[in-house]
Amino acid sequence: MGKVVEIRWHGRGGQGAKTASLLLADAAFNTGKYIQGFPEYGPERMGAPITAYNRISDERLTIHSNIYEPEYVVVVDDTLISAVDVTAGLKEDGAIIINTTKSPEEVRPLLKGYKGKVCTIDARTISIDTLGKYFPNTPMLGAVVKVSKVIDEKVFLNDMVESFKHKFAKKPEVVEGNIKALERSMTEVKGL
Repeated sequence: MGKVVEIRWHGRGGQGAKTASLLLADAAFNTGKYIQGFPEYGPERMGAPITAYNRISDERLTIHSNIYEPEYVVVVDDTLISAVDVTAGLKEDGAIIINTTKSPEEVRPLLKGYKGKVCTIDARTISIDTLGKYFPNTPMLGAVVKVSKVIDEKVFLNDMVESFKHKFAKKPEVVEGNIKALERSMTEVKGL
């Protein structure tokens, strides 16, 4: 099997980590890649920790398990750093992308000795500025595309315009804000 990119998302119920992982899977699929995008559920409720996964490949995927050694980890809520082992199995040639106002240097000591790339993004500010509310998943989605390079940025943005037009057919006014959130997150992610 060729290169498979594996991504693990950590968030809290209601923050959109599952939705972001599925949007990434759809966008990758639309570029001709083979994909898997799935959440891991327990008795979750709003605010409880959740995990979602992406597996993206140029060749057919034959693996059907959770992801234990991802190249990338996305942390949608930085309070999870002390609650969950977000770096478990994370490959050191990959990266962790964290929603926080802190710099990569400030966050690194909290990551249990992880030696790989640490990227941070202030998804709260971006979301509030572009969407008027706190929806961290859209800026985090843009950040993971920027850091992982799993999809060409322009191709991704074009795909997301169409996806958002469909998803928000009854609320077309939110499409522009979501695209602005993606674009801004791609320019503001730190630690590249």
